[in-house]
Amino acid sequence: MTYDLAFALPRAVPSVLAVGAFLKNTVCVTKGDRAFLSPAVGNLDSREAITRFEESVAQLLEMLDVVPALVAHDLHPDFHSTRWAQGSGLPTLAVQHHHAHIAAIAAEHQVDGPVLGLSLDGFGLGPGNQSWGGELMLVTGADYMRLGHLAEMPQPGGDIAAREPWRMAAAALHRMGRGAEIAERFVDQKASGLLAQVLDKGINCPPTSSCGRLFDAACGLLGLHPVASFEGQAPMALEKLVTRPQMMAGGCIIRDGVLDLLPLLERLIGLDPAEGADLFHGTLISAFAEWVDRAAEPYDVRTVALGGGCFFNAVLTTGLVAELQNRGFRPIIARQASPGDPGLSLGQAWIAGLVAERGE
Repeated sequence: MTYDLAFALPRAVPSVLAVGAFLKNTVCVTKGDRAFLSPAVGNLDSREAITRFEESVAQLLEMLDVVPALVAHDLHPDFHSTRWAQGSGLPTLAVQHHHAHIAAIAAEHQVDGPVLGLSLDGFGLGPGNQSWGGELMLVTGADYMRLGHLAEMPQPGGDIAAREPWRMAAAALHRMGRGAEIAERFVDQKASGLLAQVLDKGINCPPTSSCGRLFDAACGLLGLHPVASFEGQAPMALEKLVTRPQMMAGGCIIRDGVLDLLPLLERLIGLDPAEGADLFHGTLISAFAEWVDRAAEPYDVRTVALGGGCFFNAVLTTGLVAELQNRGFRPIIARQASPGDPGLSLGQAWIAGLVAERGE
């Protein structure tokens, strides 16, 4: 099969190729007012996946009989897809990860005007090599403005924290001024005795605005999968515990576009996991809606695109859609394309098509 899904775009744009990102890679080619999305080839960390990726590119371009005006790729320089694009001999366009998530939702819903975008996932590279993942944006086609982000937390050990939620819980405790409790609370973890000092010194603790890591911190504080078998295991377990989301008054602080959930995280300490799951999800839904509402005030935009892998969480998605509707917004979510990285190339392609249309 050469393509998995075909989408009607808001309008015809020049033919472009988008090569996706690293995780759950897909590629996308546009022709006229249609975008053609390949099946997911997997993470680009094996010879087999890379072969499938390169075959998908060749098959789509041959099937559609196009020479792309641009090849769009992620900002991350080390992805195989990025290196392939830069070695293709064609003009290239680097597209910020979270911008692409929001553009994918807009393209699927055939929205050609500005949208507010809430892009929530585990990681995407920011334009200054930052670790992003909890982003509030104003997206106008090929352009975006970052209106806000989740309060940054250190990510102890870097990427390993995505598999060890106790580390993000330790980072939250450190932010609360309770770093001395880390070793006692996580006595079963060999690194816990030194982690407070590591956090104090900022050694291999890159700051991140990731919503995925926020979920991990909550799970670590509630004792859910302190060490996970795969990224996302703990947040998935947390979602399954939800029975009736509850909102914590004063659970967040919004200042200068930054949404800080530290009061909520501190409240989770010592709670039963099921009670904590209800409180975390309910407060998160309320906080995100209030954050969007405040950020929207200077702009005449009422459509809100919800993109990124965190929107696989049905409790978060359903609750936030309802809350935004109650506030007079029009929320749009992924229907056919994935809200996560498999849908990313669709957003890259729509952005690249608009850039090519402008002759840039």
